Amino acid sequence: MKTLRHKIAQSMTLLAVALTLVGAAGCGARSSEEGVMTFTDDQFEDLVRRSWQYVAMYNVNNKGAIQYGGWNVVDVDTQLKDHTLQLIARPNNDSLYITCMLDLRMEPVILDMPAFESKYVSLMVTGYDHYVNIPMSTRQGDFKKPETMLVFSERTEGYEKGEEVEGVDRYFEATGDFLSAVFRVMPHANEPERFERIKEQMQSVRLLTLSELRGEEPEPIGDVDFPAVGKTDLDLFGNNLLEVMQFVFNHTTFDPNNKLDQQLLAAYEPLGVEPGKMYDAKQIAKIDGKRVRKVAERIESDEMAKANRLAASTDLFQPKGDMALDLLLFQSVFGPIGQPAIEAVYPAVTTADGQAMNARHDYVIRMSKDDMPPAKAFWSCTLYDTENGFFIPNDRKKYSVGENGGMKLDEDGGIEIHIAAKRPEGVPEENWLPLNCGDYDIDVILRLYVPDLEKYKNWKPPTAEKL
Repeated sequence: MKTLRHKIAQSMTLLAVALTLVGAAGCGARSSEEGVMTFTDDQFEDLVRRSWQYVAMYNVNNKGAIQYGGWNVVDVDTQLKDHTLQLIARPNNDSLYITCMLDLRMEPVILDMPAFESKYVSLMVTGYDHYVNIPMSTRQGDFKKPETMLVFSERTEGYEKGEEVEGVDRYFEATGDFLSAVFRVMPHANEPERFERIKEQMQSVRLLTLSELRGEEPEPIGDVDFPAVGKTDLDLFGNNLLEVMQFVFNHTTFDPNNKLDQQLLAAYEPLGVEPGKMYDAKQIAKIDGKRVRKVAERIESDEMAKANRLAASTDLFQPKGDMALDLLLFQSVFGPIGQPAIEAVYPAVTTADGQAMNARHDYVIRMSKDDMPPAKAFWSCTLYDTENGFFIPNDRKKYSVGENGGMKLDEDGGIEIHIAAKRPEGVPEENWLPLNCGDYDIDVILRLYVPDLEKYKNWKPPTAEKL
């Protein structure tokens, strides 16, 4: 039975731990007299690189559940995000979100979705493994009519794969038990009546368990002890990496034929972290958290230095089986989550002089009509502080330039976007991104929704000129 096949073991024997430690020592790791595993820098490097995608998504999804009030809940935006959002690095300010936090352990969850009067809507489903799935989008011709989708995982109780359910239009098998299912909706904020209709449509999205769909009482979800989240991913690397990864292992589907999956499991086996085990700090191996964090800090710095080259890659945020470790690592550090290029691309805006942008200076980004982003749906240009990837606070709550954040084209169809502490004379309010003066780095990300990928191959993002 499924319950027995996936029941998590309640304890690990001391003998098993002893064998684990011996195995670790045989692979180059040693156990010190204090019981702390000793690794080389290369071993720590490998462990952190393979773990980051899971650490990042554990942090994002679980902080989302905390923020939105738990699991199997729906949170609907009614206004664009502002600087108080610190759940995720580099969020967007050009679309509204419907965020659904799903717990699939006891029974499937059904998404009940309306038709949307928007030229761009997508549904993104992501578990702890950070592989992005877009089961529905307007690009694919979806959201023209109301539909339902049943979501389940390999471990979901009360449902067998392939079982058809009356009242369900679509089925989606997830790789994890705890998911974020996020709708991006272009709200047409520049059309007030349409904006209000779209908000009403968004608020009609519902979550139902399979029992509720059948008119029955839902199965009790039950309590679960989640490892602590961190303000940043670095906190998890330094404080509770093994606890987090043990939890992730127990609620994620690993493919026996997937090389990255098997390499990850092999990296953690010497530490006593394996699918199906319970985390026990007294029995599991110990590692030097400060040293792990130091390695993670260096890797984070190295990956962020690649942003100008990789942020615009059309190979990011792909489904499982279509991603290499180097890009998984980069997107986990930089993003940490987004859509594949067929839905959206995220090129960074660099400077004309090649130097990092700093808040001590003002900048201008110029695009002529012929230089405008090749987006079939819409585009935006968003300002962040580099260190945290958050919006820069300002009284106007202006963080992006675009159709929803506001923009004004010039007579020739081009645009100038100014980044400055004070609005320069003659610059439209819509095209001014406010800046708080100070000695800290800033960066700008462009978002192109449903890009024309053929034109995108030869298109060059604009540069920022220091004034």
